[in-house]
Amino acid sequence: MSGECGYAGTRHAQVLARADWARVHSELDEFGCGSVGRVLEPEQCRELAALFDQPELFRSTVDMARHRYGRGVYRYFAHPLPPLVTALRAECYRGLLPLARDWAARLGRPAQWPDTLDEWLAQCHRAGQTRPTPLLLSYAAGDWNALHRDLYGELVFPLQVVICLDQPGPPELGGDHTGGEFLLVEQRPRAQSKGIVRALGRGEALVFTTRDRPVRSARGWSAAPVRHGVSTLLSGRRRTLGLVLHDAA
Repeated sequence: MSGECGYAGTRHAQVLARADWARVHSELDEFGCGSVGRVLEPEQCRELAALFDQPELFRSTVDMARHRYGRGVYRYFAHPLPPLVTALRAECYRGLLPLARDWAARLGRPAQWPDTLDEWLAQCHRAGQTRPTPLLLSYAAGDWNALHRDLYGELVFPLQVVICLDQPGPPELGGDHTGGEFLLVEQRPRAQSKGIVRALGRGEALVFTTRDRPVRSARGWSAAPVRHGVSTLLSGRRRTLGLVLHDAA
């Protein structure tokens, strides 16, 4: 099997092109995350997950326990990215760009993102952020991911995407793992933090806030810091594709 994954990347980009982005934007406004729905079929998820075992496709492997990030392993793809990953990333950028610009306006920040992902990545590269950030993550029983933010440099796109590649649930019900839910924790102004838990189905894409999001305050809009992670996997194996929409320094 090669990095091509046996996919026609444009076919799956069309699934995202037909997504109800207005609904996704509404969920992001309300909760800080929003489901796009299923964007990959089970066999496609299996083929993409199998790329994890081809180390030549990746620029870096991170043992999370070694760095006290949690427990589990993730790998950043090297250039060239698999065509499917490139296509999904570009279409996610297109669908999320209007909300990114809207959030920047609410917070009085510059909306520095051009119309296409290629233009935006070129801007990142000129600023020294040249390393690709799409990644595959793999969790086994007992693994977890600490709350964090994927920033990587001065240039940041405010939204990112995770696609689950395994089916949640016990094996007797056709599932691949139990536990391992997606976690989002928002620090509210002058109040205790708020948490959200999402169990993702196989092939489902979830969009979430990269760094912070606008929330209404007495003075208009304030930036609420947000972090994300993964709860402890109780059994089985859970793999995901992460699509960060800026490159790393």
